[in-house]
Amino acid sequence: MRIDDLSTPALVIDIDALDANLATMANTHPGATLRPHVKAHKCTALAARQSSVGHSAFTCATPREVVGMAQAGLGSDLLLANESLDPTRLQAMAAQQSNARITIAVDSQITIDAAAQAGLRDVLIDINIGLPRCGCQPRDAGEMAERAAAKGLNVRGVMGYEGHLMMVTNRSEQRSRVADAVERLLMAHQQVGGDIVSGGGTGTYDLHEHLTEVQAGSYALMDTQYAQLGLPFRQACWVVGTVIAVGDQFAVADVGLKAMGMDHGNPSIDDALVHFLSDEHTTFGGRACTVGQRIRVTPAHIDPTMALHDTAWLVQGDEVVDRWMIDLRGW
Repeated sequence: MRIDDLSTPALVIDIDALDANLATMANTHPGATLRPHVKAHKCTALAARQSSVGHSAFTCATPREVVGMAQAGLGSDLLLANESLDPTRLQAMAAQQSNARITIAVDSQITIDAAAQAGLRDVLIDINIGLPRCGCQPRDAGEMAERAAAKGLNVRGVMGYEGHLMMVTNRSEQRSRVADAVERLLMAHQQVGGDIVSGGGTGTYDLHEHLTEVQAGSYALMDTQYAQLGLPFRQACWVVGTVIAVGDQFAVADVGLKAMGMDHGNPSIDDALVHFLSDEHTTFGGRACTVGQRIRVTPAHIDPTMALHDTAWLVQGDEVVDRWMIDLRGW
């Protein structure tokens, strides 16, 4: 089978580019110093590829990812880097503790109580280090750890995410601001103790000498937003579409909002200008096309794009060499 044989829109992954990205990251953060983030691809087959280069611990964003990874026998150490209060989902994760060590983030008495009541054993104290999302204030970290321990939970350490700094394009400024954010996390760790200081992401993957592990995810497949930073990772994933109409100085492909994450703006097409996306269409100009022609649309944000597809086609050049299910979708 070749790419032109696929029904479109089709999510394709260049296996050689993927493997190059995994090797580059593993060289910088070998083994347990990287906890790859499953949210970026939601695919146990890709996680197995990450495991094959030496990573045995994984980060998850949803209970579904945790349960699916444990059931697949992937990751001896799984972290839900997110708060959850749903008893059914918490219990589903607790039921997998014979298959993997499962740790969840907590940042309040309510999340601590929910974890303990579900029968979970291990937690990290989630610290707000500048991103206005989850996490307690650093000054409250010690108290949160004491409350968790009082509930019988094992506090393994702390985590924080400087997501607001991922796309700072001035490298000196980014380095300085990341250092300030990590200093807050280290101050919290002094109160909490434990072996783990976890954080970071693809945009700051090489700025974390004081963390015990980095939670990067998008590096494996990449997107146009992270490409702006000049990182040493190659674009490895596209949505292939078919040109279905050609008008006066524009063309239309069958890749729309239902196939492409759009929170970071329009995707891109080589040698073309993307004008807009609608439900089932991408309208673009600046490139001569014919009806029936195949094009590759590069996502601006890989994570939500992956979540919109149930299948990834692995390719080398124009040849389709494998098919992976995106089997960790949902919550």
